Amino acid sequence: MARQQWSSRSTFVMAAVGSAVGLGNAWRFPGIAYQNGGGAFLIPYFVALFTAGIPLLALELSIGKKFQSGAPGAFAQLNKKFEWFGWWGVGTAFCIAAYYSVVVAWVIDYVALSFKVPWMDEAAAEVFTQGVLQVSSGMFDLGGFSPVVLLGLVFAWLSIWYCIRHGVASVGKVVKYTVILPIILLMFLIIRAVTLPGALEGLSYYLVPDWSKLLDINVWAAAYGQIFFSLSILFSIMVAYGSYLGKDAEVTKDAMIIGLADAAISFLSGFAAFGTLGYLAQISGTPIAEMKHTGIMLAFVTYPEALGQMPGGRVGVILFSLIFFIMLFTLAIDSAFSIIEAIITAFVDKFGWNKERTTFWFCVIGFCSSLIFATRAGLYWLDIVDHFVNDFNLIAIGLVECIALGWIFGAKKLREYLNSNTTFKYGVWWDVAIKYICPVIFLFISVTYLITNLQNPYDGYPVAHLVTGGWAVVVLTIVFGIIMSFIPTKDKSKSVENEKVTV
Repeated sequence: MARQQWSSRSTFVMAAVGSAVGLGNAWRFPGIAYQNGGGAFLIPYFVALFTAGIPLLALELSIGKKFQSGAPGAFAQLNKKFEWFGWWGVGTAFCIAAYYSVVVAWVIDYVALSFKVPWMDEAAAEVFTQGVLQVSSGMFDLGGFSPVVLLGLVFAWLSIWYCIRHGVASVGKVVKYTVILPIILLMFLIIRAVTLPGALEGLSYYLVPDWSKLLDINVWAAAYGQIFFSLSILFSIMVAYGSYLGKDAEVTKDAMIIGLADAAISFLSGFAAFGTLGYLAQISGTPIAEMKHTGIMLAFVTYPEALGQMPGGRVGVILFSLIFFIMLFTLAIDSAFSIIEAIITAFVDKFGWNKERTTFWFCVIGFCSSLIFATRAGLYWLDIVDHFVNDFNLIAIGLVECIALGWIFGAKKLREYLNSNTTFKYGVWWDVAIKYICPVIFLFISVTYLITNLQNPYDGYPVAHLVTGGWAVVVLTIVFGIIMSFIPTKDKSKSVENEKVTV
């Protein structure tokens, strides 16, 4: 069967933006910015965008487009020896999908809870950890399932399956709504946040740089790490999305648009987050620099805590709670189904399986794999797996990718292909980014994280927990990649013309 194509450039761009713009923009970016000096973080962040994020995004889109294949197939066509790290990325993507779907389930639960707004009457932390998650005493104390999380998880995977059931055809239809809606909702949240008492103090922390922070190499490492995480690069998604582009697609322009759109939404999310933090700081009497909740806790504890105390009465709290969590759901679902689409693309390309049947069964397998994160110990498992998969796997994959494509295959050859059909051409700076800047950053982050985690066990977890949920997962994804590369690829004739799907 001929390969599907995006029906239009705008559909592809919206799908790619939808994949890139996810929960990482809504809570991870503000959390990382908060931990790294607020305004001081913005400068290295935008430097990282242009020196690493957009170059790598263009790289992955281009090889997908050139070879009309997902990551493993594209890398194998470049050089058979490269196929294994394509599968390494796919294995990593599967791990992310398993726990990310549970976060989607939490968001779904909070959409339902927004009609009751229990955070008006109870501590938001108690609602999250005891009411929803029913957190157990430790990682190995599974304690059965949290009923509300399990129900949300079923709905999450049904939503993922529905969005990708017909491949890029159904994706194209979904993103017309799920990309635009959260932006509209975000605008409502920003307006509300910046008009709250104390918001100016929060925005000052966000926008006014502490110039001394720019001398801290860790701030720069955090900025590059956030860019890699946010743009959906390094775990097969953008290669898969690029494989559904036609030969006339101008990747140089599209990569720039996608990168800037993702950064813009992250930047705007900071206004909502820091305006809210400023309000919380004022009503609690706690300086902004001493606020504790970032990351996941920012979304499920800090925001609900602020929402529950906002002026406007119960109706106002319900309204803005619904706006916030519906926004999170629309952000999350695009990222979730793009990960699964990338995995399915890789297997269909490898074995020639029927895509719709493969999609169904991978959603079933994904649901089963995510069940451990729906137990009462799920928060511990999620925290550890997320830390190791994102901080080790993605960075290591990026290092290998830059060496293989930038040095062995040749950055210049790829740049010539990128520039072959566009008036918006990348210069030698792109070669420099792929061959020098990105590998150096990847290597620094990898070594730093490795030393830090060996010297100080992550977040105080027992070593047994980190080995089981962290290092073992890292090793398994590498082994998976190597094994898959030795399995023969189905010899299938490809149609001369690609199938154009109407959406």
